[in-house]
Amino acid sequence: MNLKEEIHEYWTRRASGYSEYNQQEMGDARRSMWKTKLLALLTENFPGKEPADIRILDVGTGPGFFAILLAEAGYQVTAVDYTEEMLKEARQNAGELAESICWMVGDAQNLKLDAEHFDAVVTRNVTWNLPDPARAYQKWYRVLKKDGILLNFDADWYGHLFDEQKREAYEADRRKVADEQFEDYYGGTDNEKMEEIARQVPLSRLKRPEWDLKAMSEAGFNEVDCDRNVWKEVWTEEEIVNNSSTPVFLLKGRKTNGIFRLCGMEATPGERVSGFLKLGNGEFQLPATILHGKKPGKTALIMAGVHAGEYVGIQSAIELSQKLKTEKVTGTVILVKVVNRPAFEARTGSMGKSDHKNLNRVFPGRADGTEMERLAYAMVQELYPSADYCIDLHSGDDYEELTPYVYYAGKASPEVTAMSRQMAEQVDVPYMVKSNVESGGAYNYAASVGIPSILIERGGMGDWNSEESRSTRRDVRNILCHLGIYQGMKDYRTYYPLDVADVRYQDASQGGLWYPYKKAGDIVRRGELLGEVRDYEGNVLEISTAEYDGVILYQTGSLQVLEDGPMVAYGRIVRERDERKERIVKYWGKRSESFLSQRRQELHSAMAKRWLEEIQGQLCKVHSRSQEGPLKILDVGCGTGFFTILLAKQGYEVTGTDLTPEMVENSRKLAMEEGISCEFREMDAEHLAFPEETFDVVISRNLTWTLPDAAQAYREWFRVLKKGGILLNFDANYGLSDFADTTGLPETHAHHTVGDEMMRECEEIKRQLPISSYSRPAWDLETLGKMKIEKFDIDLGISSRIYLEKDEFYNPTPMFRICAEKPHA
Repeated sequence: MNLKEEIHEYWTRRASGYSEYNQQEMGDARRSMWKTKLLALLTENFPGKEPADIRILDVGTGPGFFAILLAEAGYQVTAVDYTEEMLKEARQNAGELAESICWMVGDAQNLKLDAEHFDAVVTRNVTWNLPDPARAYQKWYRVLKKDGILLNFDADWYGHLFDEQKREAYEADRRKVADEQFEDYYGGTDNEKMEEIARQVPLSRLKRPEWDLKAMSEAGFNEVDCDRNVWKEVWTEEEIVNNSSTPVFLLKGRKTNGIFRLCGMEATPGERVSGFLKLGNGEFQLPATILHGKKPGKTALIMAGVHAGEYVGIQSAIELSQKLKTEKVTGTVILVKVVNRPAFEARTGSMGKSDHKNLNRVFPGRADGTEMERLAYAMVQELYPSADYCIDLHSGDDYEELTPYVYYAGKASPEVTAMSRQMAEQVDVPYMVKSNVESGGAYNYAASVGIPSILIERGGMGDWNSEESRSTRRDVRNILCHLGIYQGMKDYRTYYPLDVADVRYQDASQGGLWYPYKKAGDIVRRGELLGEVRDYEGNVLEISTAEYDGVILYQTGSLQVLEDGPMVAYGRIVRERDERKERIVKYWGKRSESFLSQRRQELHSAMAKRWLEEIQGQLCKVHSRSQEGPLKILDVGCGTGFFTILLAKQGYEVTGTDLTPEMVENSRKLAMEEGISCEFREMDAEHLAFPEETFDVVISRNLTWTLPDAAQAYREWFRVLKKGGILLNFDANYGLSDFADTTGLPETHAHHTVGDEMMRECEEIKRQLPISSYSRPAWDLETLGKMKIEKFDIDLGISSRIYLEKDEFYNPTPMFRICAEKPHA
């Protein structure tokens, strides 16, 4: 008996029992919950269309639960199941509705139905049980009409058979069901046989719903998405307790034949189209470019000119429309170059031309409102439904000077806020601000309706220059790369934005002449004078003082200030945890085992002797001490302990530190294997937990390039050095290297064994670190010079003496060595 026959036989036996379960659903709150959700989805996807005009295919209908709910609502329903006994139960359950439903025996993976016949395909708890789910997705796509949708409710029901963590969670569910005295849904279902089948079907082993999303895209579906929280709308408390480890998700996909349509513009896959988006029944015609990728994916809405007098964003959008490559787009990019076009073309500033209203204060607008209110309404109704992400490009107005910064939406669901913050973190500016309003602004309101959104501020005073537009263009590209919409490596960056909270917007209580005492970007202290408003005789009408320590984000740069108009805005810098470090630690944690294996071999290779000769040649420079005993050495970023163990073997007192717990654990393991006594501690290289002047030598290899704040690390290393002690830093200009390119490396090299995905992740991390964009070691020497380090030398020939063979230890990037002495005074 083959697998399909086993599945058929199993569900034939279970038809009666499964039907009884469906009857229970029909008799309690689940009927209403599921029906409400289904009808809401169909109404959303077929606005204005009557149920009687919509054909729906219910695949794997089982005892007919979905088919009956949909037929009750007036839809044309065809219900297919592989098992004859299930269809008999379904007909009985449908009662009088049975005659209005078309019942068919059929294989979900090989539907014998006309192509492009149905408006929607719905299915529940079917995909996981199919021998060939990828083929099923292809067949479901085939029978859908153009603009038809797939709604697939499923869960990772039997992932616990192949994953220990899932197994523990599954068993915890069983215990909780017993404790709360609920019916156990896995009891009385011939669970042994079901698990036997589940072990043979592919989806029990695969990562879901990620696999499904990819398979749907490959089958041709567009606008592919997954609602992971749908269980909250359709499950009762008993179901939640039974299945908390396997929450049901909703997979959605549309058949569009790849054509993207929006407000009178149309783009085929792989096409770049420029023209005008026609909104509000043609009242507003916005210049736009659409880049529609050949591969389906998410849609990013990038808009500029919400404030028509803010030119940096407008020019950046224009350049993006010309320079982004359509062949690198996965999904769709919509670029609206000027939103408030009437004001821009009349050069009337950033307010509405006819109503003088601020467009960025009136969202979601009104259909019967003023000019800007109608424009906002049209955008919300006609542009926002197509967007998965929103990027709003701004600058300072004609009277505003500002330091570059980015807002991200904070008044939205936790998921939207988290993604908005991720987008903001890709922007190469010193500061980011969490917005705490949900309406009024274009990006704020977009977030409130589920679209992760940010607003970039750069430039001002009614001006723009090529560097500002280029920087904003790079920011947008980096965000698109991060979102997976644009295929390419992120550009290097100078900043990782710090959080700014408690932003204080100080407005003038009366009009007059404004004289600022600070510049945008200046750090201010509580009580410090920020500026004055004077009259024409120079009399002070008002003073502005800082209410707390912070940074000036923007201020009025023109001579005049208006009554109730802005003078200055500043906020408190919040030095929260650096999320880059968490990502770095997680990455090196995954690589710790391969590092252990490699360092274990390296300790007993010819290379260990070469490294020891290089190091000991520098240790003689350490001045003699009055006290007796071996040199105290700190190995910073020790990894799995190569330098620490190597030097401890020579009798030095060595301490190794690393921020990655797995590295520290493996260092101790390797030291034990080598029979060496040395100390290893988990510690941040930028914030060492040692007293001043603790060590004679600080040594490090291949660490500086991984640090978010390498200058701070250098300061810490010299802090813990004794006077006359030396720093030995072995590193390379890895910012110029592409770790994902392994051509030319020996087959045994680590970069081959860790895999392409890990190498790409390393590249992504590297591009978030400012040091990757510096010219090294010139930057290092400049940094040491600023720290008043006067005695140092550099050696650029380390690689030629260490890496003599192209073996598994080979480093293709030329290394340098810096030796610097801490002054005696």
